Amino acid sequence: MHKFDLTMEHITKVEGNASLRLKVENGKVIDVKFAIDEYKRFFTEAMKGKAVAAIPQHLARICGTCSNAHVMCAIEACENALGIEPSAQTKLLRALTMHGLIIRDHALHLYLFSLPDIYGVDAFLDLDENIPEYHQILHDGFDTKSAGNYLATLIAGRSVHANYPVIGGYLHFPDGAGIEEAIAKLKSIRPAVLRLIDIFRNAPFHFDRKTKYMALVPDGNFGYTGGTIITSKNESYGRDKFREHLEHVVLPYSQASAYIYQGEDYMVGSLARVNLAKDKLHPHTKESAKDTLALFPSTDIFHNNLAQAIEILHSVDESIDVLTANEFKPEPVIKVEFKEATGIGVIEAPRGTLYHKVVIGADGIVKEGEVVVPTGQNQINIERDIGTLVNGLLLKPEFAEDNDETKAKIAHEIEMLIRAYDPCMSCATHFLKVEWIKVS
Repeated sequence: MHKFDLTMEHITKVEGNASLRLKVENGKVIDVKFAIDEYKRFFTEAMKGKAVAAIPQHLARICGTCSNAHVMCAIEACENALGIEPSAQTKLLRALTMHGLIIRDHALHLYLFSLPDIYGVDAFLDLDENIPEYHQILHDGFDTKSAGNYLATLIAGRSVHANYPVIGGYLHFPDGAGIEEAIAKLKSIRPAVLRLIDIFRNAPFHFDRKTKYMALVPDGNFGYTGGTIITSKNESYGRDKFREHLEHVVLPYSQASAYIYQGEDYMVGSLARVNLAKDKLHPHTKESAKDTLALFPSTDIFHNNLAQAIEILHSVDESIDVLTANEFKPEPVIKVEFKEATGIGVIEAPRGTLYHKVVIGADGIVKEGEVVVPTGQNQINIERDIGTLVNGLLLKPEFAEDNDETKAKIAHEIEMLIRAYDPCMSCATHFLKVEWIKVS
C-alpha cells in the first residue's frame, strides 16, 4: 500500500505561486493542503487613505493578466458608493471591455497553458509548424489573442491596466475606422474559435466530482457585469449580500482567504457561468456550439476549459453585434459630490466572480476596502478535487507500483487538474514543483 508525502512547489503554465502538500497512508489520501503563497500583498490595506478616483488603477495592479476585471469591478464599487448611474453608452463600452478581456485571457490560458497537455508537448511553441494541423493551431492561438488585445485596446486604451475607463464614464471613445478593424478581426477568428471548441470537446482528460456552482448572472444576455448572484441550488442574492452568503475560512497554511457557501465548497468560473446561464448565450453561439452545449450543465472540471472556449465565441459574437449596431460619441464623465458611503462591485472576471468593497469618507478618501477573488473562492474546492483525484488514481493498476515513475504520473495528473481551474495566484510564471518524501 502506498505511503508517502508529496510536496509540490512549482509547476509551469499557471499564473502565480502556490504550494501543495499531500499525505498518503495505506493507499489513501489522508491530508491535502493547497496553499496560495503570494496572494496577500496588502492591496486592500493600501487602499486606505487614497482618493477614491485612484482606486481603480490601484486595484488593477493586483493582477497583470486580468487587471481590466479589477478596473471594472473597482469602478462599479465606487459608483455604487457615490450613487452614480452610468450612461447606456458607458455600459456598452464596459461590456466590450470585458469581452476583449475574456477573449485575450481565455486564449492565453487555453492555447498556451492547457492545450500543450492535449498534444503531449511541454509548451505551445513546441508544436511543429511544419505539420499542417499544428501550423493552424499556432496561428489560431496568436490571431485569437491578438483580436482580444485589439478590442481591449480600442475600447479601454490598453489590454492590461486599462486607462480609458474611469469612475463615471470613459475618457476616450472608439472611432469608425477602429471599430471596422475590430469587427474584421473578430469575424476572422470565429472559425479558429470553433476549432478550439472542437479540440477541448474531444480532449482526453476528465474528472467528475459533484460540487456547488455560483456566478453573477445578468438579467438579459449572457455577460460579465450586472445581474444577480445565482447558485446551482436555485438561490439568488443581490450584490450587497455577498458577505452574508460567503463564509470566510482561514487556512493557516495559506496566504489567501478561502470561502465556503452554506458550509460547503463551491466553484466559480466559466464552468459555473455556462452551467447556470447557457440559455442566455448569443444566438449565433448557441447555434454553432449546439452539440457541445448539450454537455452542460457538467460536473467535469476539465469542461471548465471547454466552457472558456464557448465564452470566447460568445464574446466574439456579442462584440460584433454591439460594434455594428452602435456609434460611440464623446460624452462627459459623470461627477458627483463626495459623501460617506459604502459601495459594492461584483463582476465576472475570467476566472470567476470578483467582489470589491469600498468605504468612502465625506472627503472622498477611502477608509476601508475588501477584495474577494475567484481563485480564493475555488481554493477549498481545488483541495478536495486533488484528494479525490489521487485516491482514484491509486486504485488503478497503472499506478500500483510505488516508484518514481508512478509518482511523476500522479504529479502530472494533479498539475493538469489544477490547470483546468485556470488559477491566478499572482503575476509570476511558475506554480508547483514536486518533491517526494518517503515516510518511513
